[in-house]
Amino acid sequence: MHSIRCVLIFSALSLAVVIQGFSQQDPKQTAREYMEVAEGMISETKAIDDARPLMAAAADMDTTFIKANYEAGHLHLLTIGKDLAVKYFLRVYRQDPDYNFAILYWIGKSYQFGLEFDKAVGFFNLYKEKLTKKSNYQGKDKIDMAMVDRAIFECKNGKEYVANPGNFSIVNIGREINSEFEDYGPVLNEKEDEIVFTTRRRDDNLNPNVDIDNKPFEDIFYSKKTGGKWEFAKNIGPIVNTPYHCSNLALSKDGKTLFIYKDDGGGDIYYSILTNGEWAEPVPLPGIINSSFEEKSITISKDEKTLYFSSNRPGGFGGLDIYKATKDSKGEWSNVKNLGNLINTEVDEDGPFIDYDDVTLYFSSEGHKGMGGYDIFKTVYNPQKNEWTDPVNLGYPINTPDDDVFFSSASDGKRAYYSSVRDDGMGYTDIYVITIPEGLKNTEPVKAPVDTAKTVAVKEPVKEPVKEPVKEPIKEPVKEPVKEPVKEPVVTVKEPVKQPVKEPVKEPVKKEIKPIHYVVNVVNMADKTPINAKVKLAGLKDNIIVASTASGNGVYEFKVVSTKAKDYRLSVEAEGFVFQNQSVKIAGATDKENTITKTIEMRKLIVGDSHVLHNLYFDFDKASLKTESYNELNKLETMMLQNDKLMVEIGGHTDSYGTKAYITKKGIDARRITAVGYGKTKPLASNDDEEEGRELNRRVEFKVLNN
Repeated sequence: MHSIRCVLIFSALSLAVVIQGFSQQDPKQTAREYMEVAEGMISETKAIDDARPLMAAAADMDTTFIKANYEAGHLHLLTIGKDLAVKYFLRVYRQDPDYNFAILYWIGKSYQFGLEFDKAVGFFNLYKEKLTKKSNYQGKDKIDMAMVDRAIFECKNGKEYVANPGNFSIVNIGREINSEFEDYGPVLNEKEDEIVFTTRRRDDNLNPNVDIDNKPFEDIFYSKKTGGKWEFAKNIGPIVNTPYHCSNLALSKDGKTLFIYKDDGGGDIYYSILTNGEWAEPVPLPGIINSSFEEKSITISKDEKTLYFSSNRPGGFGGLDIYKATKDSKGEWSNVKNLGNLINTEVDEDGPFIDYDDVTLYFSSEGHKGMGGYDIFKTVYNPQKNEWTDPVNLGYPINTPDDDVFFSSASDGKRAYYSSVRDDGMGYTDIYVITIPEGLKNTEPVKAPVDTAKTVAVKEPVKEPVKEPVKEPIKEPVKEPVKEPVKEPVVTVKEPVKQPVKEPVKEPVKKEIKPIHYVVNVVNMADKTPINAKVKLAGLKDNIIVASTASGNGVYEFKVVSTKAKDYRLSVEAEGFVFQNQSVKIAGATDKENTITKTIEMRKLIVGDSHVLHNLYFDFDKASLKTESYNELNKLETMMLQNDKLMVEIGGHTDSYGTKAYITKKGIDARRITAVGYGKTKPLASNDDEEEGRELNRRVEFKVLNN
């Protein structure tokens, strides 16, 4: 445990020494000092997130500094920006292919995280050749063949999933819930008007100190929805939270029972009951759930009679397995059973969530047909066969090559919540809302069949005694007088009018909807030569990703299947160029072939050029940014990470009705960013009562100072 103040002072003093050295010494010497500070952080405080930018700075100052470059790549793989590790590993490999025995494997892993699966497989195969030639090598830096084969399998899966993205809308739940730190493990009640989650944010944390990694301890936070909007999240309080790590696991459907995780006994599950608006002191689960091993995750059925949890106790199939337990007559959890090898694998399974239908189970696994790390899968219980269906990967973009876990579904099956690291995130892991289209998830429970194994006594109907009919005495018939028949009037019968026979109405033949081919050509503005870039097309509001294929030579084709006109965000990124985030409107697909071609001209990062950050949205009369702005800011951050020599001036321009624009940096060396507030001194339009003019003036620009 470390004091926040002490750690921050240590970091500041260390950085001050390095900065002073930078101004007095050559870059190679400064790079070594940067690395020494980074290594000190790792060895003294385990603050690898703080050490990463320093190590990367050392590597960028001296690209021939092999150790710094290898460590920079390694730290990226351990934290965030895993795809950025490739440039550091490639520097190592080009200068000394034998510096690390598995360097080819690590290059492949970085490409895998960046969704460049073909390149990843190429390096994995190169490593396999090396491993085959040196099969007797037993160094600690060796990666076994089984892991390489698994990585290749994941890349093939990933290529398949990315080429056929699911029709998911994945949207950041918002700054009311998320922070610049890790936010994860969202659980909600059935009404979806209360959310509980775990965070490592500093604000409102119960512990004034930090853990050994220089981050606050985990605390459980909650928020309530009022008028359709989430309130700003609050700490759930000291009754549930401890001064150290404390995380939530599950919430009962009625929102009155909260399950939490504690480090006791190797990792045990506790629960707290909400009574009169107050959470009670957490107590261990009754029964035989907790053991001397780790019990890590839990979910409970709607009737609260069945639960599923993960554990690494002996007798499983390897790592964490998912188990099932039922509540006995005493109210204790018993009858614990492993779900079997159809669900559990030799690696970890975690984060189970039983749906409201009580037969659909979501869970995360490092095995099965995944694309890397933990992927989220779905399986459905069939009471007739007393077995689970084969787990199905939820696909891209819900799943990525990184860890995807802690998925929970809404009661109507149309929404879900989980945590992930994405382009529009506010920091590390953020909580997202997934909108699920109809038909993706079986929300109808499987009806249990009649159990023919049980003998049921069939009762015969009670037979009433047959009564003999009572015989009446025979009476002589009475003779009536003969009457003359009455003559009926003659009625002329008209023939029915024949209605014309109607031909059956033919249903109109439904014409096949043909997707729009939206072709993007990426070229260098200066000479019109093609550029291979990272190009993405997604719904502007719903963030639904459009399937794409890269044809090479800077050509990218998207298949737009929406039948309604829609606004999209087209993003293009390439190393050495200014990123672009454009809003484009595309008409709906019809039964006619339609090809739209768009050329994106990329501008080089030229010293002196200024560029407007177009997609920043501010609160009225404030410098605070709205949630929609983080995608643009993260693109700026990525551009600076890709171009290690880039130095910029961030200029805030605001009108007379607002304060200075919001200036940010995220893990970038502060010396590379100069912040300037221009106020209303450089308007692009009149600030008079013209709302559009004030909005136009309220902008943020970046100017290239060095590259």
